[in-house]
Amino acid sequence: MQIWIGCDHAGFERKQEVMELLQQKGFSVEDCGCDGSRTDYPEIAKKVGEAVAANPGDRGILICGTGIGMSIAANKIRGVRAALCADAFSTKYTRLHNDANIMCMGARTLGSGLALELVEIFLDTPFEGGRHETRVHMITELEQQ
Repeated sequence: MQIWIGCDHAGFERKQEVMELLQQKGFSVEDCGCDGSRTDYPEIAKKVGEAVAANPGDRGILICGTGIGMSIAANKIRGVRAALCADAFSTKYTRLHNDANIMCMGARTLGSGLALELVEIFLDTPFEGGRHETRVHMITELEQQ
């Protein structure tokens, strides 16, 4: 599984921490920006979102000040199921029940320790399938309309 990661200027330091964790865990990581300079988050959400949508089985991580802007922008891309991850329970269940393929986080709303814990939960939790498969399929159908 490849991890596509991106941030705006507010999330740059957190992105560096997350990338270090991912590399330590042996993931292949593709940095889609930014380099710390002022950046418009929709541009980064587009890069990560298109990469994840084109590569089923891969996952993405997007970081901005709150994670909200990134999640809104990424969810405009067909094939993306981006979720704002701010606590362990929601992060676990967005994978188990929603098969989210991109996690979004707020660098200004989460401390480093919690952010890294949520990344691990997001990447380690499988999709449960079953009755949830039908609901994920329904989401895909909404994209086609």
